[in-house]
Amino acid sequence: MTTRAYRETALLNAGLNPFLLKADDVFIDLLTDSGTGAMSDQQWAGIMRGDESYAGSSSFYRLAEVVERLFHYQHTIPVHQGRGAEQILFPSLVERAKQRGASKPLFISNHHFDTTKAHVEIAGGIAKNFICKAALDTSTYSDWKGNLDVAKLASEIEQSGAEQIAAVVITITCNSVGGQPVSMSNIQQVSTLARHHEIPVVIDAARFAENAYFIKQRDPLYADKSIHDIVAGMFVNGDIFTMSAKKDGLVNIGGLCCFKTDKTLFERVQRQCVIMEGFVTYGGLAGRDMEAMAIGLQEACDEEYLRSRIAQVEYLGEKLQRAGIPVQTPVGGHAVFVDASKVLSSVPSTFFPAQMLCNALYIESGVRATEIGSLMMGRNPVTREQEPALFELMRLTIPRRTYTNNHMDYVAESLVRLIEKAPQLRKLVFEYEPEVLRQFTARFKEI
Repeated sequence: MTTRAYRETALLNAGLNPFLLKADDVFIDLLTDSGTGAMSDQQWAGIMRGDESYAGSSSFYRLAEVVERLFHYQHTIPVHQGRGAEQILFPSLVERAKQRGASKPLFISNHHFDTTKAHVEIAGGIAKNFICKAALDTSTYSDWKGNLDVAKLASEIEQSGAEQIAAVVITITCNSVGGQPVSMSNIQQVSTLARHHEIPVVIDAARFAENAYFIKQRDPLYADKSIHDIVAGMFVNGDIFTMSAKKDGLVNIGGLCCFKTDKTLFERVQRQCVIMEGFVTYGGLAGRDMEAMAIGLQEACDEEYLRSRIAQVEYLGEKLQRAGIPVQTPVGGHAVFVDASKVLSSVPSTFFPAQMLCNALYIESGVRATEIGSLMMGRNPVTREQEPALFELMRLTIPRRTYTNNHMDYVAESLVRLIEKAPQLRKLVFEYEPEVLRQFTARFKEI
């Protein structure tokens, strides 16, 4: 715990950007759930037996066996994290789309996350988001706010032509709209439409187990199914999946790029892996990391673990709602998303209201959160105009197996105090703005 004066100085030195704070200056860190959770005793034991062979390590083959058993995908490439998978996969998808006649390959998603969108654009593609209408109203409950709008997808295919679409990306759960789940029927409908037009389906699987748990809880057809069966049911509808295992892989580093049957594309991406990540059986990871990932993927499918994990997110969400703080409803699987556009209704998006809230929460309490809104969306890579954001959200992201509900009480009480002072908060403008993924290293000043 630090003093308010200390935190004011620390944040000023960090350019009013919580990403640039030192971790030692943070009391409760809700910046992200990526690689910040606690590993289990079994995972630590696995680390001790990791095989550090450069090529063909037994740890890789154990990981590949778990992938095939859980997801039923035959071809596995380990990578250092999710963006490693995107940087080796997307150029090959763009190249293949151009070979089929695409002039500017499109990637269609329920909602691309920031790093996913950046890698699409770096590879020469265009990212489009077709989230369902229900997601846009944060105050109204709907079970499946992560669903992709199938009608919009069909219209895009008809208007642009299937050859223009490099891939359809289904993000489960959908982080950018509040960690919202995608229904099994929506996954199936999207897959059926895409495959009819020979468009590959990529599943962004960072939070696959949490999505499966929501399906079990909310869809009567799957109430009696195991998490393993639901996972298999989701992934049979994909052709490729990318994964940051730092989320539902329950590890501090690691990711996957996996292919069901397309060996030609798999081999092309393998070549990219050697260039960008490392040899194809370690992909930028130590053997011990792959051991921990293989164990974590299985632990993430434990229903008791999932019930406990998601209940803690719901606990924080309910406390904020009872206090009258607007959040994306229902809360998602990994975070509570505060609707900053309602808290700071008079602040235009050009002054980043959610970032203003994140900064104020840190000064108030030492709690670090992150912005999901206009700052994260960034600028159009061609026109350099601000991309329109669907939301202005402050994400309170809960690391797995890390904090207690007493910590959540402190977060809620701090935010309640802060909301009372919201009219006093100052707007933000850039002092330094990077061209790509600006939210990580930008610096701001108050006006």
